[in-house]
Amino acid sequence: MKAVVVTRTGGPEALTVQDVPEPEPGPGQLLVAVSAAGVNFIDTYQRSGVYPVPLPLILGGEGSGTVEAAGPGVTEFSPGDRVAWSAAPGSYAEKVLVDAERAVPVPDGVTAEQAAAVMLQGMTAHYLSHSTYPVRPGDVALVHAAAGGVGLLLTQLVVRRGGRVIGTVSTEAKEKLAREAGAADVIRYTETDFAPVARELTGGRGVDVVYDGVGRTTFDGSLASLRIRGMMVLFGGSSGQVPPFDIQRLNSSGSLFLTRPHLMHYVLTRAELLERAGDVLGLVARGELSVRIGGTYPLAEARTAHEDLESRRTTGKLLLIP
Repeated sequence: MKAVVVTRTGGPEALTVQDVPEPEPGPGQLLVAVSAAGVNFIDTYQRSGVYPVPLPLILGGEGSGTVEAAGPGVTEFSPGDRVAWSAAPGSYAEKVLVDAERAVPVPDGVTAEQAAAVMLQGMTAHYLSHSTYPVRPGDVALVHAAAGGVGLLLTQLVVRRGGRVIGTVSTEAKEKLAREAGAADVIRYTETDFAPVARELTGGRGVDVVYDGVGRTTFDGSLASLRIRGMMVLFGGSSGQVPPFDIQRLNSSGSLFLTRPHLMHYVLTRAELLERAGDVLGLVARGELSVRIGGTYPLAEARTAHEDLESRRTTGKLLLIP
């Protein structure tokens, strides 16, 4: 089968398509024919060496597809079932092994592309808005990269919970997308300093929560945008990792809260995974959560997908289609 393999860390040029042996499902595993694989920043971190992983590596962890075979002990799924996942190493391939415990059924009304697009980013937006900082009616949230894959979904979920979103974007086109998703106000960070504008938009009070997946370039401004006892939720680092800082700043800035969550800690049990994924996929199936596919690429163009993602030229979700 064909797969995207990393044999040495580096830039997008480190991605190569190779012929590799087709895997066989072991106990508790599914062999799945991949319909679509999600392209995520964590993939770029592994490719570049920011997150060290053993090499060679078939990249990717998220996707959707059809079960071809089930290993010993699997009772919940059968060949022909449509499934999706957010944590199956080797998903940049024509076929992948998925632990049955981490697979979720894809309901009718949800396409393979939609399912692959919301497993990681949709569940991330869900836990951020429902669990890490549960948005309440009247809360104001500052959402960075509001036209990105997580940003568009997160904006919709915050608004559904009665919150008000101030989004940051880089272009007029992205501002339009953020507003369509429900952002009440949009700041173009390429044209103005977002922190004072966020304070102005809240009458000087500051926002209740900042959802920041950008990291290094927005971190200081994010802290400066918060109200007293506000929460800074740092869930990614698309601009680079935040350097060490003096935690006394949290005190002097208003007894702020800071957390660095990870999706896996919010889907610890199968029950929690099924509930969170079921909620997100159910919203998609009912047409209550809009999923924007920003680009689709064959496996042979995985390098281009990474280049497009890292340049931040894209909006919504990028997918590889084997």
